[in-house]
Amino acid sequence: VDESELLTVPDGWKEPAFTREDNPKGLLEESSFATLFPKYREAYLKECWPLVQKALSEHYVNATLDLIEGSMTVATTKKTFDPYAIIRARDLIKLLARSVPFEQVFRILQDDIACDIIKIGSLVRKRDTFIKRRGRLLGPKGSTLKALELLTNCYIMVQGNTVSALGPFSGLKEVRKVVLDTMKNIHPIYNIKTLMIKRELSKDPELRSQSWERFLPKFKRKNLKKRKEPKKKNTKKEYTPFPPPQPESQIDKELASGEYFMKERQKKRKQVEEIKAKQADAVKRRQEERNKAFIPPKEKPVMKTKKASTEKKIDIEAIKEKVKNAKKKKLGALPVEEVKLKMAADEKKKKKK
Repeated sequence: VDESELLTVPDGWKEPAFTREDNPKGLLEESSFATLFPKYREAYLKECWPLVQKALSEHYVNATLDLIEGSMTVATTKKTFDPYAIIRARDLIKLLARSVPFEQVFRILQDDIACDIIKIGSLVRKRDTFIKRRGRLLGPKGSTLKALELLTNCYIMVQGNTVSALGPFSGLKEVRKVVLDTMKNIHPIYNIKTLMIKRELSKDPELRSQSWERFLPKFKRKNLKKRKEPKKKNTKKEYTPFPPPQPESQIDKELASGEYFMKERQKKRKQVEEIKAKQADAVKRRQEERNKAFIPPKEKPVMKTKKASTEKKIDIEAIKEKVKNAKKKKLGALPVEEVKLKMAADEKKKKKK
């Protein structure tokens, strides 16, 4: 037999169920798990709790509902033989507390079904961005979530800050990847397209042992926005061990200009002169602005239009033809029509005679 055939799992093979014969003596210690549930789930849990107890009793696990504390507890009994039954019961009460309906939850007790609770609340900082991306995972009227459920064969429940998924192990792995990518601003449609291609490729027995990378699409980000650079860039100065020079005081400036040694009258006169000079500059600028209104704008140079030539070219050939036709006609001769009428009148007179 080929080694490849030994490594592959045959179609339709299932792991044999765990029975009492595998563990006839049962469990040595009692194990229990408890979880709290929100107040709004109380009414639903009251209704479906008998069904929960009935489903868990088949695996010899006790379930208690405490409405005062708002908690659910599951515990093993002396008859419990499956050590993993308590783990499944723990997952069952966890999913019930997270608004998953009992019609889906009881499937967790099967061997090939597992659950995964993905916490998405801390993946995005801003609340508005988080709500937008969570809505993107649901899609318009829940269409994106439904497509994901069909491709992964999992039940997915998006509520609050968590995503609860229930289904086979391979499907749960894909669901976790899609959810985390969506929170990282990668649209779920890209992952859904990839899953659709993988589903079609898995049907072909020849491609099972080959790499599928050449068939899978490679999406690139096209609208990468460059980070806006600030207008004022703070450039760091080179480090020097010496401190900066001390700024000059008012006395130092007066000593440098010689004003320090001037008398009070001279200082006041100088200040008055400076003020007058500033006022004169301001008056001059104001006057220039007023005079701008009286300066005429520059006129554009007038372009002389060329007069259209009135003289027309004389057609000599046409004049020559007119002269020839005039020579053929006799001066004072009647027109052709009048000549014909005259001839017709003469003929009538001859006939009468």
